[in-house]
Amino acid sequence: LPCPVVDQAAGEDAFDHTYKEKEGPKPSKILVWRNIILMTLLHLGAVYGLFLIPSASPSTLLWSMTCFLISALGITAGAHRLWSHRTYKASLPLRIFLAVGNSMAFQNDIFEWARDHRVHHKYSETDADPHNARRGFFFSHIGWLLVRKHPDVIEKGGKLELSDLLSDKVVMFQRRHYKLSVLLMCFFIPMFVPWYFWGESLWVAYFVPALLRYTLVLNATWLVNSAAHMWGNRPYDQNINPRENRFVTFSAIGEGFHNYHHTFPYDYATSEYGCKLNLTTCFIDFMCFLGLAKDRKRVSREVVLSRIQRTGEGSHRSG
Repeated sequence: LPCPVVDQAAGEDAFDHTYKEKEGPKPSKILVWRNIILMTLLHLGAVYGLFLIPSASPSTLLWSMTCFLISALGITAGAHRLWSHRTYKASLPLRIFLAVGNSMAFQNDIFEWARDHRVHHKYSETDADPHNARRGFFFSHIGWLLVRKHPDVIEKGGKLELSDLLSDKVVMFQRRHYKLSVLLMCFFIPMFVPWYFWGESLWVAYFVPALLRYTLVLNATWLVNSAAHMWGNRPYDQNINPRENRFVTFSAIGEGFHNYHHTFPYDYATSEYGCKLNLTTCFIDFMCFLGLAKDRKRVSREVVLSRIQRTGEGSHRSG
């Protein structure tokens, strides 16, 4: 199925060159102790879950991988490429599936995730960026969730045009019932299925497919904000921090082509290479094949090559 070709960025995810950071001392960090304690406990539980892997049945491990994939797609194909960047259109059944996967991923509801992500693109690597990578690896990876947001993040987030999200009944339904959907999809269902259907112990079922899987998806997503803004090459635009990072591409099922993505945020594939190392793009293509998605936006080859010549660092590979 052919993809419509779009040649210029538009909308709330285009970088705003007019923003200037406020002069003077930066506001002091205010720690959010509840988040610090919960994230510490979560990661301790995940480490314990690693030691339980040998005692989990093959079916439980397969189920854990399935839950990882569903929750990852709820972020990559859902909150990111569909709802944040509007790079393709999804039918109601697909939007419901992606919202369910998004609740399984438990990374704030779709509305909040997409709003923060649009702010991240519009004010990337400034005080108004929720996970500004110039504040270091730890901050852009997890630290931004352990402190109060910079006032500029709140101010700019409140000024975005979000009518598309507000008018999406699936997004608003998930937002209204978010806590219940997380308890059900992120913790109860992943634990209940192995226990009920093939007799896995509740202990293993809780720590492996629920807690460990959840923590792995979190960190895979966070690596896009941290590692993919620090390590790798910049073949499309050497003037921005985001990089092409193969490890992040693998762990975040296709989201590591980050220099390309920040250069062309409206491209549904987030890469010029289509499905190569990009499970999320394969998924969207398959949904189009089934008739559940349509109108994928793609950047023309001419525009990509022109941008490589104009702003790339000379590290581009043809495949």
